Amino acid sequence: MVGASGGYRHFHDELAVLKQRLLAMSERAESLVELSMEALYERDADKAQAVIDADRDLDTLEVEAEDLAISLLALQQPMARDLRFLIGAIKVSSDIERIGDHAVNIAQGAIKLVECGAPMPVVPSLAEMARSARVMLRDGLDAFIRADGALGRAVKRADVQVDALHDGVFRVLVTHMMGDSHTIPPSLELLLVSRNLERIADLATNIGEDAVYLAEGKQIRHRFELTEGQTTQELRPEPGTAE
Repeated sequence: MVGASGGYRHFHDELAVLKQRLLAMSERAESLVELSMEALYERDADKAQAVIDADRDLDTLEVEAEDLAISLLALQQPMARDLRFLIGAIKVSSDIERIGDHAVNIAQGAIKLVECGAPMPVVPSLAEMARSARVMLRDGLDAFIRADGALGRAVKRADVQVDALHDGVFRVLVTHMMGDSHTIPPSLELLLVSRNLERIADLATNIGEDAVYLAEGKQIRHRFELTEGQTTQELRPEPGTAE
């Protein structure tokens, strides 16, 4: 466990550094998502390339955050909430890095749309999806840093709306493709953009769930919660029964 008062202060100073790195990662990932959508709508290959290039910085931040968390786990042997925070920080940094990867995927789709030159179908829900996903990321990380279980749960609930928007985008683009075969190439690219935004929201949801675990010691993944004293084994269905 964390040692004497001097070691305790050092430990919490290092925790503060780790929190700051996670915040920096979240801000960088959010800006990359925003820039990738600008590249898409503006057909701007330079902005798209800037997203691709900037993703390397996010990769570096992830490695630094993970190394710091592992070092604190190994050297300080924390207990209770501090232990949950460090384990969660490793998972959260990985989720944020993957959000950056999805922003890169969107940027690559923007470049393909520039190259194909076909008119891009109008799908207003895509912009709404992107805004919602960015807010979810911001709120999820805020919930984790502040150990705010209520905000973490709100992020999880917001994912339902993004999933519904994704379904709507799919229907709109299928209608475009059925009505005009020339829209098939750009529509397929936009379907991939929508899928990447939906995955970004899923990853933000993961962070919100980690915030709930940090704050309350409860797992709310996979649509269940563990009650006090209950184990995951107790939640598994009996052989031969449906889940």
